[in-house]
Amino acid sequence: MKAFEYASDITLPDQRVAVCGDWHGNVGWVRTLSRILPALAPDVTTILQLGDWWIDPDVVDETLADTDIDRIYVTLGNHEPWDQVTPIVDASAGSAVRVSELTWLLARPARLTIGGRSVVSLGGAASVDRLWRREGAGWWPDERISDESVAAAIAGGPADLMLTHESPARTPVRAVQEMLRSNPMGFPDETLAESAQSRERVAQVWDAVRPELLMHGHMHVAGGGATEDGRRVASFGRDTMQGSLAFLDLRTLRLEVPTVQQMRAAAFPDG
Repeated sequence: MKAFEYASDITLPDQRVAVCGDWHGNVGWVRTLSRILPALAPDVTTILQLGDWWIDPDVVDETLADTDIDRIYVTLGNHEPWDQVTPIVDASAGSAVRVSELTWLLARPARLTIGGRSVVSLGGAASVDRLWRREGAGWWPDERISDESVAAAIAGGPADLMLTHESPARTPVRAVQEMLRSNPMGFPDETLAESAQSRERVAQVWDAVRPELLMHGHMHVAGGGATEDGRRVASFGRDTMQGSLAFLDLRTLRLEVPTVQQMRAAAFPDG
């Protein structure tokens, strides 16, 4: 069995990091990032990945070998190989688990300090396509955000930044509001109700720890919004989409989102 490294205290000096939405095991997208990151952000050494990671971490190491990225912290999503991930994470006793040279899987929940900012990570989400998948192959109940995870995240106290896969309920992001309202994929009522419950669990933590910024994936739409009390939410697109990559300034908690033109020029400098 592979020996894993554990870290109970994650304190990073970075003042700027890359943030990525869902990867869905897409090595081709990571290969594209390996060209984009050195061109657009040569100072960045850390990636915060917002779930639906499900990728071979050793292949990611090889793909990013010629970049300056030296660590990836994953907030686990719903579409993960939970049959493999759960035993690893459960054995960590609340610590992050290093599964390759670069990649760390964060606990559920996890606390970090990056650039002097307090960060809480709350992994998991509900699969609205659960009924279209086979349990034990493409879906596992482990994806769900448990009451225990919610309580532990709240017990950790306030945070400046929150990392999730799931969107919070009552999101201020209009693109997410519209997607939830229109249900373009025609997901069934049963799993839509499970999704709503999952979002409520995120909102419980969000309302308790009151981060200045919450960043999430899962919805496959990019956009941002702010609540009346000034809390900001950023929804990230999925792999290959504009809005699936951003650079976060920890001093200001502001995001810089590369345009399609910038990413294309960085990935394919010779045209």
